[in-house]
Amino acid sequence: MSTKFHLLVWKSLDKMRCLRKRSTIPFLGFLITFLLFLNLYIEDGYVLEGDKRQLREASVHPPSSERYAHTFRDLSNFSGTINVTYRYLAGTPLNRKKFLTIGLSSVKRKRGNYLLETIKSIFDQSSYEELKEIVVVVHLADFDLVWCENVVQEITRKFAHHIIAGRLLVIQAPEEFYPSLDGLKRNYNDPEDRVRFRSKQNVDYAFLLNFCTNLSHFYMMLEDDVRCSRNFLTALKKVITSREGSYWVMMEFSKLGYIGKLYHSRDLPRLAHFLLMFYQEMPCDWLLIHFRGLLAQKDVIRFKPSLFQHMGYYSSYKGVENKLKDDDFEEDSIDIPDNPPAGIYTNINVFENYDATKAYSTVDEYFWGKPPSTGDFFVIVFNKSTKISKIRIATGSDERQSDFLHHGALEVGEKLVGTKKGKQCSSYITLGEFKNGNIEVQDVDHKISFDVECVRIVVTASQKEWLIIRSISLWTTQPPSQ
Repeated sequence: MSTKFHLLVWKSLDKMRCLRKRSTIPFLGFLITFLLFLNLYIEDGYVLEGDKRQLREASVHPPSSERYAHTFRDLSNFSGTINVTYRYLAGTPLNRKKFLTIGLSSVKRKRGNYLLETIKSIFDQSSYEELKEIVVVVHLADFDLVWCENVVQEITRKFAHHIIAGRLLVIQAPEEFYPSLDGLKRNYNDPEDRVRFRSKQNVDYAFLLNFCTNLSHFYMMLEDDVRCSRNFLTALKKVITSREGSYWVMMEFSKLGYIGKLYHSRDLPRLAHFLLMFYQEMPCDWLLIHFRGLLAQKDVIRFKPSLFQHMGYYSSYKGVENKLKDDDFEEDSIDIPDNPPAGIYTNINVFENYDATKAYSTVDEYFWGKPPSTGDFFVIVFNKSTKISKIRIATGSDERQSDFLHHGALEVGEKLVGTKKGKQCSSYITLGEFKNGNIEVQDVDHKISFDVECVRIVVTASQKEWLIIRSISLWTTQPPSQ
């Protein structure tokens, strides 16, 4: 492509600065449509004729959030990897796909270096069986090659056996593949060096995501100054299994920055393209919010307790102090519920969008219904019969302390039958009564003689107060994936 054309493109983008005071989403919508239009004329080998027709349709209609969300989600030219020649600094990929790739991008810090501690935490907090299912990819994204060489030497000295086993790779995307990092747009009145830092970071992550596309089924992004909870992979697998059949783009296992963000690996090419397209617009964690929105996940899906904790004291930007901590982090989160895949049904009137499925979710959500009457129910129907070892149900909340289940019973059922209102068990056994809105029953599999097909909460007396079911937690006697 000619230099003249490049100048025309960047001048056109520069004129968009006047839009920055408007809301971010309309701005991004216009910019996406504009860049897609430009893509029609770029001979880069990614765009097929069918894609060009889709792009033309997108460019001739006024931008709307629904239209370009649909377009962005379906365009196949975003499913191809970016043509980057990586340097392999340590290790090589295995032929077999793993369950999870953990990606880290690291640069030289003015004060402190936590990368080796982070890698150590990942491996130390994983069992031997869990290690078989993960691969850690470290992108050394600093242009100081001497620093990179020294870091590689430290990594290979401390983690040689993990490199040999194919569990640890260290890569670098050469500087010549980076877009210009000079004369960038100063959105939000950030100083030039700050804009350069965060813009380069977006490209660092894009190249890392691009490399990791075909290594595993799922991808977890961490920062390079993180401590992990024990057996975090087992916890991740439980959450993924519990949301089987539901749509999600990004699940969060920490509320901080770009820590503990989980994706399907199939979405990595689009995310990599997205970060490159808007690398100078805003920080990566802000771009992630727009990305999941464009792929039609409106709400945050965040798991508690957090599985990853920020441990760095000095930021990678200028070495400034960064004392952020995730107060939802737990060092040992292995005793988390399995919550096998199931259908959720209730005849209690639901308030707004606090629907029944949110009580069964392993993330920070809850069910909220209008005052229940005697005989009302809330039932969980498993996709397949399951051996249950423990059940714990909590109702009410700190904010609305009276909205708990005042009188109720917990039941488990078998003999699934079809009714006009859906599937339901025809036979139930009562395990216990709620006390102060809560109940916990252990050794369920020893108290009953059948595999459970339904778990039911029954209201045993009407109440004037509304009802919040904060969490329904179930533990099985075997891993949910079996």
